[in-house]
Amino acid sequence: MDKTLKTLIEKTDFEALFAKKGYAFFTNGDYNVNIIGVRNLLSATKSGDIYKNVQRDQFDDALVLIYKVDGKWKKEIFENTTDPGLKLLKNPSNSNGTAILVPGQYRSTYKIDLHNGKYKALCQRSGLVSVYRDKNRNNVLDMDPKTIQKGYFGINIHKAGVGSELIGGYSAGCQVFKKVADFNHFMDVINKAKDRFGNTFTYTLITTEDLK
Repeated sequence: MDKTLKTLIEKTDFEALFAKKGYAFFTNGDYNVNIIGVRNLLSATKSGDIYKNVQRDQFDDALVLIYKVDGKWKKEIFENTTDPGLKLLKNPSNSNGTAILVPGQYRSTYKIDLHNGKYKALCQRSGLVSVYRDKNRNNVLDMDPKTIQKGYFGINIHKAGVGSELIGGYSAGCQVFKKVADFNHFMDVINKAKDRFGNTFTYTLITTEDLK
């Protein structure tokens, strides 16, 4: 993981950040999880409201899991991608373009369910999400507010393959763990959360711009 990204995450008080942004931060009880994606824009360029970031097909973002166990806080950081892979960026499966999840808090939008009918993951089942649509088929992620669509797009939180180094076709907009072991640990925590609070989860996507 990029050292600058990891350091920014480690130093951030997410509860204070969420309060500033008007987001919910869950503090009541053990395993009341805060699931946070951090998009790495450290090398991105910005023109007006449009961010552009070269897609190198690397798992260069992070998923942060913050929760209590026995009343004590845990902050766990995992390698993931919050962006579509190069294969599907260049070959969109949607005529409007490849989906890139828009930063924001998606309250009670996710449930444990089968991802593509294959294995249990966190799936978009009970709420809408917003995505940018990138349709120019190059290696640059174009995050243009003018292209935003809102709906059910199957933007799930799942895993790549065993030992995956490249995103490849694992993400067409989904939030994807690089390491299977990390994903398995994540799902173990999520299942404990479900047992206590029910099968409804909130996912919050922010960017490194929020952490500076």
